[in-house]
Amino acid sequence: MLLAYEATREVKTVPLTIKTPVAQTTGAVLAKPRPVVVPILRAGLGMLEGMTRLIPTAEVGFLGMVRDEKTLQASTYANRLPENLAGRQCYILDPMLATGGTLIAAINYLIERGAKDITAITILAAPEGMKNVQDAFASSDFPITVVTGAMDEKLNERGYIVPGLGDAGDRLYGVV
Repeated sequence: MLLAYEATREVKTVPLTIKTPVAQTTGAVLAKPRPVVVPILRAGLGMLEGMTRLIPTAEVGFLGMVRDEKTLQASTYANRLPENLAGRQCYILDPMLATGGTLIAAINYLIERGAKDITAITILAAPEGMKNVQDAFASSDFPITVVTGAMDEKLNERGYIVPGLGDAGDRLYGVV
């Protein structure tokens, strides 16, 4: 939830006049179209509750992605996203940013659907992955924001974050 707070610092709102028991005042509501929160299945689901507590009226879409352990390339196996993301703030949830391959593929997938306002939220990142994401979108027409809780030391030869936390999905679902 703390990362969600940082990531939504620039969420688009519009003023709304409200009447309190004491007086009339101006508040704010989320602008339309509503933001879209996109957890990367399965590990990103562990971050979804914190995000939806902060912006409960956001739409939730899902993106199933898996990384080939030999090639380290990400592929999409499931998609439950709105067809058109133009004008919407998109928040990608993925706890680990290791090589950056999954995040780069996810961002490109959202861009293909018209997204131009993308924030990725990760709990832990490796410098190599962060650099790969930065390099992949260096010439982008719009900024891509990455909010992370911590930057670990490096990646090992298998593409795992060191010292890292292990597989986030396995930890979340008690497989380890």
